[in-house]
Amino acid sequence: MIFRRSFLTGAAAATLSMPTVLRAHTEEPFVLADEFQPREVRVREQHAPGQILVFPRSFFLYYVFDSERAVRYGVGVGKAGLAFKGSAIVERKAEWPSWRPTNDMIRRNPDRYAQFADGVPGGPGNPLGARALYLYRDGRDTYYRIHGTTEPWSIGQSVSNGCIRMLNEHVIQLYEQVPVGTPVTVL
Repeated sequence: MIFRRSFLTGAAAATLSMPTVLRAHTEEPFVLADEFQPREVRVREQHAPGQILVFPRSFFLYYVFDSERAVRYGVGVGKAGLAFKGSAIVERKAEWPSWRPTNDMIRRNPDRYAQFADGVPGGPGNPLGARALYLYRDGRDTYYRIHGTTEPWSIGQSVSNGCIRMLNEHVIQLYEQVPVGTPVTVL
């Protein structure tokens, strides 16, 4: 366990030492606002190591990795009325996941989503980005995910259909740290 803590602290320090600059389908580089850069923070001791906490109103996800310590990431969250709330468990993880919009998404916005009704294979153009953590409640898929994004400018906004979006490089870091079975609480 000492090795894991040392590794996580070292990984967090390396992550926190450089700003996130991306090229997202444009020639203009995208620079994530400083407030949404990953950083190690203190959390209340009531939050046990090994859990994920999401605070949609402030656009932050916390991965608690040690007693009273977490890595905080900026996230994009669901639009009003579409966001996931409550508790879930990461029951599945996928690298470069495929994606299909839900029937509700297609019904709400057919002009945008009907073209994807047969699904989109995994890869850099896929809306779920580089990694996805699938959230389940009572053994059932909630259809909500913590995932990467092809729209990095959406971090810090309520724009998704309910999922929790992260920059691809950040969701890759989280994916590597979080095992299946990790509890997630969206407050």
